[in-house]
Amino acid sequence: MINKIKVLNRIMDTAVVAVVRGKDLDEAKKISEACVKGGVDILEVTFTVPKAHEVIQTLKEEYGDLAVVGAGTVLDSETARVAILNGAEFIVGPNFDLETAKLCNRYQVPYMAGCMTITEIVKAMECGTDVIKLFPGSAFGPSIIKDIKGPLPQVCIMPTGGVSLENVSEWIKNGCIAVGVGGALTSGSKSGDFESITRLSKSFVEKVKEAKGINVTNKEVIKAI
Repeated sequence: MINKIKVLNRIMDTAVVAVVRGKDLDEAKKISEACVKGGVDILEVTFTVPKAHEVIQTLKEEYGDLAVVGAGTVLDSETARVAILNGAEFIVGPNFDLETAKLCNRYQVPYMAGCMTITEIVKAMECGTDVIKLFPGSAFGPSIIKDIKGPLPQVCIMPTGGVSLENVSEWIKNGCIAVGVGGALTSGSKSGDFESITRLSKSFVEKVKEAKGINVTNKEVIKAI
């Protein structure tokens, strides 16, 4: 339970979850390295990556406590269990799955389930889902958060899809505990430009700090540019 709380606190502290996709282990590692270098130390390795469980295991061995590594695109409890056995510290799905919720609660691993409607959100919360992954965020936009939190002020929301450098501040200010960012952060990997991922990571972290009202020194601002 203590570790679960620590993981959730780390996610809320950084508030940017890098959605790591890649054609193989090497690319996924390079994307992850670029993100961590830029300050985004929460890594969601999707199970669309070939041998994703090996990627998770490798990243945990290399980074230890320097990064929180989880599994994404987890559709069922079988995949969740494989991910957890290989070191995944949180589980993310594009959908809500009851058996996955049960398994994650059994082993006290944070579960972020994908939901689109109030009915889905309430069902997921009742089954012990820790964070609601509003997905796809592009179908709604940041303004939907206040509408959801009207009847459900207690819900913890992390949008994924549709989050950009231009609107990340709005998502956070409207009440999201974190955001999941994929292509808007990691698209540079397609051309081998991993330095751009590091620069964007710094910028995302900077935007989130500003949205939270955290004071940033001029030196830190310069680093983020």
